[in-house]
Amino acid sequence: MAHGHQSSNTISQGEIPAPQTKWIWNTFWILLGITSFEFLIAFTKGPLHLNHYLVVFVFVVLTLVKAFYIVADFMHLKHEVKALVMSIVLPIAFIAWFILAMLIEGTFVHHSVYELFK
Repeated sequence: MAHGHQSSNTISQGEIPAPQTKWIWNTFWILLGITSFEFLIAFTKGPLHLNHYLVVFVFVVLTLVKAFYIVADFMHLKHEVKALVMSIVLPIAFIAWFILAMLIEGTFVHHSVYELFK
């Protein structure tokens, strides 16, 4: 009986492995850098006279990069099978393409009808 009691003490007094948080901090610094760059662009857009469409494009690309890091690291999709990743990414890409296509088509129809009744 003393032997069983001794083994439970060794388990509770065993060494606790050091936390492996290096990847969390790497991801944090990457996301902080991207966000800082976005703020820099947002606050210097006026004085630098940047093109509005260029700024929007940069914001969208940087947001997608941040979303990739969040999904890859914190949701652990970086280590998953390619089929699972594609089953998540492709529907989102098709939805984004559909929204963009409808916005472009809506603008074309709006301008066509406007020119027709002008």
